[in-house]
Amino acid sequence: MLMKGLHLLSSSTLHRFASRTIASLSSLPRRRNRVRTQNPLFYCPFPPILYKPFSSGKVLAMAEETSSSTSSTSQKHTNRLATEHSPYLLQHAHNPVDWYPWGEEAFEEAKKRDVPIFLSIGYSTCHWCHVMEVESFEDEEVAKLLNNSFVSIKVDREERPDVDKVYMSFVQALYGGGGWPLSVFLSPDLKPLMGGTYFPPNDNYGRPGFKTLLKKVKDAWDSKRDTLVKSGTYAIEELSKALSANAGADKLSDGVSREAVSICAKQLSRSYDSEYGGFGSAPKFPRPVEIQLMLYHSKKLKESGKTSEADEDQSMILFSLQGMANGGMHDHIGGGFHRYSVDECWHVPHFEKMLYDQGQLANVYLDGFIITKDVMYSYVARDILDYLRRDMIAPEGGIFSAEDADSYEFEGAKGKKEGAFYIWTSDEIDEVLGENADLFKEHYYVKKSGNCDLSSRSDPHNEFAGRNVLIERNELSAMASKFSLSTEKYQEILGECRRKLFDVRLKRPKPHLDDKIIVSWNGLVISSFARASKILKAEPEGTKYCFPVVNSQPEDYLEVAEKAALFIRGNLYDEQSRRLQHSYRQGPSKAPAFLDDYAFLISGLLDLYENGGGVSWLKWAIELQETQDELYLDREGGAYFNTQGQDPSVLLRVKEDHDGAEPSGNSVSAINLVRLASIVAGEKAESYLNTAQRLLAVFELRLRELAVAVPLMCCAADMISVPSRKQVVLVGSKSSAELNNMLSAAHSVYDPNKTVIHIDPSSCDEMEFWEEHNSNVAGMAKKNRNSEKVVALVCQHFTCSPPVFDSSALTRLLSK
Repeated sequence: MLMKGLHLLSSSTLHRFASRTIASLSSLPRRRNRVRTQNPLFYCPFPPILYKPFSSGKVLAMAEETSSSTSSTSQKHTNRLATEHSPYLLQHAHNPVDWYPWGEEAFEEAKKRDVPIFLSIGYSTCHWCHVMEVESFEDEEVAKLLNNSFVSIKVDREERPDVDKVYMSFVQALYGGGGWPLSVFLSPDLKPLMGGTYFPPNDNYGRPGFKTLLKKVKDAWDSKRDTLVKSGTYAIEELSKALSANAGADKLSDGVSREAVSICAKQLSRSYDSEYGGFGSAPKFPRPVEIQLMLYHSKKLKESGKTSEADEDQSMILFSLQGMANGGMHDHIGGGFHRYSVDECWHVPHFEKMLYDQGQLANVYLDGFIITKDVMYSYVARDILDYLRRDMIAPEGGIFSAEDADSYEFEGAKGKKEGAFYIWTSDEIDEVLGENADLFKEHYYVKKSGNCDLSSRSDPHNEFAGRNVLIERNELSAMASKFSLSTEKYQEILGECRRKLFDVRLKRPKPHLDDKIIVSWNGLVISSFARASKILKAEPEGTKYCFPVVNSQPEDYLEVAEKAALFIRGNLYDEQSRRLQHSYRQGPSKAPAFLDDYAFLISGLLDLYENGGGVSWLKWAIELQETQDELYLDREGGAYFNTQGQDPSVLLRVKEDHDGAEPSGNSVSAINLVRLASIVAGEKAESYLNTAQRLLAVFELRLRELAVAVPLMCCAADMISVPSRKQVVLVGSKSSAELNNMLSAAHSVYDPNKTVIHIDPSSCDEMEFWEEHNSNVAGMAKKNRNSEKVVALVCQHFTCSPPVFDSSALTRLLSK
C-alpha cells in the first residue's frame, strides 16, 4: 500500500494539486475555527487515515494523569522547551520526547542526522492537544520512536502564526480540512512531506495509530526519500502561487465593489438557521464578521428604500444574537463566551474562552444596542467586558489570550475534564440557592438527570450525564409572571443566584490561563472597550444590571482601552525602529509582529481616538500604518503579505483574505485605509485610497465567486465605493462634559461609513497635528474657537451642515 501511495502522489495527486489548492483553502469559511474534532485528518503518500468516531469521555478518562506531574519539583524528563516562555511549550517541557523549539538548532540537527522533522503545532488551551500529549508525547515508546528517527519540534501557533499558516495550508490544500494539534512531517530543509491533525497512539478500527505511522514514515524516508522531497517542494511552489496573487488592475470592477455585500448576504441567508439563529449547522460558531456583514447590508437596504428586506436581514442577526446570549455558549455565571457550540441550538459549548471572540462579540452586541436601543444587547456587551476586566487583564494593562476548556473537578483530582469548572448538578444548585433553587432551575433548564438533551449532538457519548449547562429557554417576562414577581424583582433574584454560584465556582480549580499578551487580539478588545465607553451612555437613565455585570460607568471602559494600548506601546513597540513585537509573556516574544498585529491594533487605535482618546493615539495609528506599508505591502502586486519575508525558515509569504474566527489582516487593513483617508487630507488621503483600491483588486475573484469567505472584505469593497464618507467634526474643550455627550451622540446612530473627529482648539498639540494632516479640520476649529459651547458639524460631499450645539440635535441630524 505504501509503495502504491507514493506512486499516486508523484502522478495524479501532484497534477491535481494546483487546481485544488485555492478551492480547498476557501471552500469552507469555518476552517480557521478551532474545531474539537473526533476524526483525525491525515495526508500522506498512502490513503488518508480516517478514524471511526470515539468517545471524548473515554479519551479524557485516558487523560486522567495529565499535567499534575508538571507541578512536581522533581521531573523524570526535562527538554529544551523548559527555557521557553510560551505556556504551550512549557506544558511539554517534561515530556520524554526530545522536543526542540522552532529554530536553527533543530534544523541543523535534522540535517546532521539526516532524518525528517516531526512538527507538532498547537496552543495551550487546545483540548485535543492535551489529549495527544497524554496519549503519545508522555508515552516512553512513542518518545523512543520520535527521538531515534526524527527531530521533534513544538510550535505555539499563537506565537508563530506564520509557521502554522504554512503547514496548515499544506494539510488543508491536500486534504480539504485541518485543525489542532497539527502534525506534519518535514524534510530537514522544512518542505512538508505528509501531515494531519490528532492521532490516537495505537492501531484501531483497522487503521494504524501514531506509533505505526511513525514507523511507516521512517520507512518511506529511507526508501522513497527523493519522491517525498520532490512532492514537498512542488507543494510549496504551488501554494506560494495560489496564496500570493497579484492585482490585475488598479481597482475593483465597479460591479464587484457595489455588489459584493449583496452577494455575500444572499449566500449567508441560504445557510440561516431559522429555528435557532446563526448560519450553518452544528458545530455552530459565532463568526462575528458574518454579523457585521448582515448589519451593514441591512443599513444599505434601508438607505435605498428596501425596508422590508432590510428588516429581514436585521431580524436574522438580532435573533442570532439573542440565541447566542441565551445559550450555554454564553457563561451566564461569570460572563463572556465560550469558543463554539457543539450542537445547533447554542447549548453545549466547547468550553475554552478566546480573547479574539470576546472583543468581536462585544462589538456586535454594541451594534445590536445602537440599532435597537434594547438594553439586552448592552447587558451582554457589558457582561463580556466585565468578565475581561475581572479575569483577563494584567495589572499593567495588557489583556491575556485564553482560558482552557479543561480543569480539575476538585482539588487533588487525578485528571482534568472538559467543562468541569462551568457545569452544575441539580443537587449543587439546591444546596447553594436554597429557597430560590426551583426558580433558578426552571429558568436555566436544570434537571436532575442533566440537561444536555436538546440535540443528539449535545452529548452523544453521555459525558455530561447528571450535569447541566445553563441555558435560557423562556421569555423573562413570562417566567416572572409564572412566579408572581415583577420583572425587576425576578431579575434581581436571578442576579443574586448567579452571584452565589459564582462565589462557589471560585472555590473550584480554575481552568489554565494562557497569559500571553498578543498585540492583534488586544487590538480587537481595545476597539470594543473604547466603543463601549460612548455607546453605553445611550442606555436609559437609571438602568441597573444584575450580576455578573458590575454597573460600571461607561467612561471606565475607555480607561481599560487606553491602559492596554499603553502597555503595548511601552512593552512591545520600539520607538526608534517604529516596529512592533507580536506578543509578551515575561518579556517580548522572539517573533516580530505580523500583519494582523499592525492591522488590528491600528483599527483599535482609530476607535480609541474616535471615542474620546487623545490625538496621540491617532498619531500612533498613522505611524503604524506607515510601518505596515514598509514591511508588508506588495507595492508591485498589491495587498499585504502576512509576514515581513525576512525569516528563511518560513517558506510561504501569504496574502491572507479569509475572514474566519478572526478577520483577515487584509480586510481590516482595507477598512483602516478608508478610515484614515477620511481623517487626513491631500496626497496622503489619496495614497491611502489607492492602496486600498489595489488591495481589493487582488481579491476580486474571491469577492466575485466566494464572497461568503470574505464578509468583512465585502464591507470594505462597499465602503470604498461610497462617494463620500460622512464626517462628524466636534470642536470643544476636552475637559467639557458636553464634549463627552456630543461624542456619545455621534456614536448613537449605526453607520459604518462615518468618521468622528474631535478637536480642542485650545490645544497647541492638536492644532499642530491638524494643520499638518488636514487643514480643513484645523480651519473649523479656528472658526469656532470662541464658542462657549461644543460645536458639532456633519460633513459629506464636501459640504457641512449648519453647526449644532447640543447632543440631541446632533442625534437627530445623524438619524436623518
